[in-house]
Amino acid sequence: MCFTLIFSDLDGTLLDHENYDFSAAWSTLLQLKAVNIPVILNTSKTFAELTQILADLKLTSPFVVENGAAIYIPVNTFNQQPADTTRVGNYWLKSFSLPREHWLSVLAEHGKEYDQYYQCFSTLSDEELAELTGLSLPAAKRAKQREFGEPIHWLGSAQDKLTFIEKLTKAGANLVSGGRFLHIGDDCNKGQALKWLTAQYCKQYPNSLISTIALGDGENDTAMLEVADHAVQILSPAHNFPTLNRRDNVMQTLHYGPQGWAMAIQTLLAKQLSTISKHLGVNHG
Repeated sequence: MCFTLIFSDLDGTLLDHENYDFSAAWSTLLQLKAVNIPVILNTSKTFAELTQILADLKLTSPFVVENGAAIYIPVNTFNQQPADTTRVGNYWLKSFSLPREHWLSVLAEHGKEYDQYYQCFSTLSDEELAELTGLSLPAAKRAKQREFGEPIHWLGSAQDKLTFIEKLTKAGANLVSGGRFLHIGDDCNKGQALKWLTAQYCKQYPNSLISTIALGDGENDTAMLEVADHAVQILSPAHNFPTLNRRDNVMQTLHYGPQGWAMAIQTLLAKQLSTISKHLGVNHG
């Protein structure tokens, strides 16, 4: 028996880069749900943001927050609670990171000489963040509810950014560029989260061949694209495809965001989705 896991970035991937719309991928999401293929969101977004997005997307799968800092697994996803997880509400939580407060302290101590070159999420008002991102005010408020790391809006030169990253890295921080922001946190990433969660599925389904697909558009997606069985780089209107070390099983889409996402999934999972596509009356032309 074969079992497929889909790990997906959100902004610029499953959600449109400009307006956060996902309608172009909706019919494909319905097909995946019908054949029990989980879509696992693996994103820089917060728990507060994802609870709303999961409801909008009708997803009940585990999800990864803040660039691999932690995984939230709905209780009873597996027969047994995975080792090294804690119970938080209706989730099992696997954390890979120190809390946000630690990284804010590191930033305050070691990034002070650069503070005119960046804006922290923690210092932006809800209104300022909404204007910067195009999010609604409620969505901006949820985006600020970080648990494990701190995104910053870089305002300085590219050279200053490199020296800033070097200094913070020496202080123990890990810095990753996302679609819009520079994320400061622990030495964890989306690839580490993908590998750990896939291992839990392997334990749950020991007689199945587990296959993984990862989709993303940004530099912070590279780690999960490198370790998945199939990597899909989504065309971005904001930047070129980030460089990957791997050459096998890599797809680069011809369309942006959710349209590219849906076409890639339809191509990779054509056999699994063909029957249910007819049943649901889905038209991909």
